[in-house]
Amino acid sequence: MIKYVLIGAGRIAKNHVLSVKENEYDLIFSGICDVELSNIERCLESADYKKDVNKYADYKQMINEISPDFVAIATSSGSHAQIAKYCLEHNCNVLIEKPIAMSIRDAQMLIDIAKEKNLILGACHQNRFNKSVQKLYVALKEGRFGKISHMAAHVRWNRNEDYYNQATWRGKWAEDGGCLMNQCIHNADLLCWLLGDIEQVFAYTNNAMHPYIEGEDLGMALIKAKSGAYAIFEGTVNVYPQNLEETLYVFGEKGTVKLAGKSVNLIEEWNFADEKDDKEKIKEIASEMPVNIYGFGHKRIYADFIQSIKTNGEHKLLVDGEAGKRALELILAMYKSKKIGKPVNLPLDDFSSMDMYGIFDR
Repeated sequence: MIKYVLIGAGRIAKNHVLSVKENEYDLIFSGICDVELSNIERCLESADYKKDVNKYADYKQMINEISPDFVAIATSSGSHAQIAKYCLEHNCNVLIEKPIAMSIRDAQMLIDIAKEKNLILGACHQNRFNKSVQKLYVALKEGRFGKISHMAAHVRWNRNEDYYNQATWRGKWAEDGGCLMNQCIHNADLLCWLLGDIEQVFAYTNNAMHPYIEGEDLGMALIKAKSGAYAIFEGTVNVYPQNLEETLYVFGEKGTVKLAGKSVNLIEEWNFADEKDDKEKIKEIASEMPVNIYGFGHKRIYADFIQSIKTNGEHKLLVDGEAGKRALELILAMYKSKKIGKPVNLPLDDFSSMDMYGIFDR
């Protein structure tokens, strides 16, 4: 059995606990930590987790006392790198909620430590595990699209002042960033995965309707891949009155696919010149209706991570540390482009969300 602990008991933690329940034959839930112990009780209750689990306010104490095999980190974004570094240095395999870090330098540091110590490092970009996304990926790898013209990704959601008031770190450059880093990075990860290596990014960002946060509430970017394909990216939390959609389009010479729903969980268009499958049946079997935007991917990403631990890393993660770094890099490239007013070439040597401090000061 794999000794497991969770650090952070906030908004997303319920999905981690549900994923533990789903994989309980492989995991021993040995500890959960949050600086606010009331958050732990609330989290366990919301996931209907009734078994005894050790509760901590200090993650270092928990790591030292339990010596876990598997640590999941679901704290505020700005603390991810620091906590993950400590866990890796204490010989724990680590799965980090997005973003993996707030700077290129910190992301690379974590990758280097994991490699040096032969540990598994993963990032929670769970939408890769959506049935719709998996079906799209297979079609892409089979060459069914022919030459790719371009892709388009949109995150059109709502986050109001009440949301930002729920946690003091939200919307801050040091701890969170804006909507691109927090709400939109999952779709950025999908673009990185599907487009391949990205060559250049040009972006505009703005804080149009959220004067009480430091980061952006709107971002738009043009992306050029080394393959010659292009992508359009739009992310916002300015949609009234609630979340509208998260969509992903792929346009090729022989195929067009549109994924939609609240979190790219539905196939709305599935058209290929080869006509080798029944598109209505594909839409039916590869579409899901989760109760919220987080979908079902956490359970699947846990199963993938557990398999990697059980095989001592021979099973390669679908979303490893490098993948987490690439998604982060795309968002940071958008930020840097906004800051300098020019296209930005990838890879980035280094850039941090803190390099954007004061950009929207009024």
